Amino acid sequence: MLFNSIEFIAFFLPAVLLVFYLLRFSQPLWVSVSWLVVASLFFYAWWKPAYLLIMTASIFFNYGIGIYLDRLRSGRFSVLCVGVIGNLALLGYFKYTNFLIDNVNAHLNFDFHVQTIVLPLAISFFTFQQIAYIVDTYRRKDREMDFLRYCLFVTFFPQLIAGPIVHHNEMMPQFAKRLCKQKIPLDMAVGISIFVIGLFKKMVLADGVAVYATPVFDAASVGVTLSFFEAWFGSLAYTLQIYFDFSGYSDMAIGLARMFGIRLPINFDSPYKAQNIIDFWRRWHITLSRFLRDYLYFPLGGNRKGNMRRYVNLITVMLLGGIWHGAGWTFAVWGLLHGSYLLFNHAWHDLRARMGFDAGHSTWLGRRFAQALTLLAVIIAWVFFRSADLPTAISVLSSMFGLHGISLLHGLQAYFSPVQLQWMHAYHIRFDGMFYNGLADFNSGIIWVFALFLVALLAPNTQSMMRYYKPTIGVYNRFGVLTGSGMRWRINMLYGVIVGGAFFIACTKWLAAAPSEFIYFNF
Repeated sequence: MLFNSIEFIAFFLPAVLLVFYLLRFSQPLWVSVSWLVVASLFFYAWWKPAYLLIMTASIFFNYGIGIYLDRLRSGRFSVLCVGVIGNLALLGYFKYTNFLIDNVNAHLNFDFHVQTIVLPLAISFFTFQQIAYIVDTYRRKDREMDFLRYCLFVTFFPQLIAGPIVHHNEMMPQFAKRLCKQKIPLDMAVGISIFVIGLFKKMVLADGVAVYATPVFDAASVGVTLSFFEAWFGSLAYTLQIYFDFSGYSDMAIGLARMFGIRLPINFDSPYKAQNIIDFWRRWHITLSRFLRDYLYFPLGGNRKGNMRRYVNLITVMLLGGIWHGAGWTFAVWGLLHGSYLLFNHAWHDLRARMGFDAGHSTWLGRRFAQALTLLAVIIAWVFFRSADLPTAISVLSSMFGLHGISLLHGLQAYFSPVQLQWMHAYHIRFDGMFYNGLADFNSGIIWVFALFLVALLAPNTQSMMRYYKPTIGVYNRFGVLTGSGMRWRINMLYGVIVGGAFFIACTKWLAAAPSEFIYFNF
């Protein structure tokens, strides 16, 4: 069941909300918690009921590890290792077994055969979330003795499928608070507004620009040589598709939780406005970055053991972060690229500091150049993230860098002399048209892509617009953009009409095609 499906919006969500509030005000707390657990399990089982067996086994295992860690006074580290290894073994089996066997067969000429292992939905997210829980329990930061509450922590459906990756101490105190009837209309208004904004981003913006990205990468995967402009246009389109897809999902998750009076941590904060890669990872998939930092980078030593060790740790963490996204060499290269970006970014900052430059002072032109360079690096890395395999990614990048030549508009040939044309031909510049493969109507997409980049680079994000209603938790002074100036969302008739119009436009997409999955549902 997708957040952007008719079944979810018209039937599941209203029923769950209605029963939740009826139970919350008329029954003990455990009854409404039980209802949310049952509803979340039903939501998860909608894709495939067999997935429930895997998730419930994971829940029982980690709850038991947590109870054991809380009661033990010695030997706790061994129990923690068992818990972490057990989680990683579960994730590794389902996510990486086929990939490893295929590579062993290909490189060592073996002939192992196993049945294709289907990846259970959201296993990466609920596994990481529970690893964080047992580590925090080991550190005496968390404890949960109530099994029902633990189930809700893992299964709460707004953040179950694609995050954010939440901590126990962020969520459970909120469920224990007494509800205020006077605040329910506010929570519903704020939650519905954020949810509809996210729905519009997904169904109108992300899916709308996907029609220019998908044909390009599909063609490259079957051996079509892309033109210079096709490769760039497809890559730019995907850069926008994944931006608005993940931004839309993050908004919808935050809005859904707020309808229940719950605030989730922010997970997306205008990452294309970042002026360096360090800042990008403070804005893109924030809770994943937090997990990798707190549970991998810091335990490896962080930056406490010299620059060389820090650089090795950065590469290691980002490589593992890339592999977490998917079992494929493309994701590994994507992670290595970002690890290399971070390495050079930190090295550059260290060099500037040794030369006496103040990192807090820069010119407007310098900031815009840094932002453009960061975005260019991100776009190049997205090519690997989107491509079906490494040959596809290399083919797309080769076209982007002009290694397959550059083809211009037919009519421009008349403006050059024979000598100039001969010179241009020697440098593989020809006049077969900018989009000679006819993969999509790119002429109509130019305005679309340009407009979406303006939105991504200039417009305030949803959490910034809604900041006075505090839609998320714990971040209002961390990254700056949420406390900055900009458009302020208000609960009044005008914004009600805007939300209604956005919802109507999004709903019209159901008439054209079935709702598409979110990109991060595949991880």
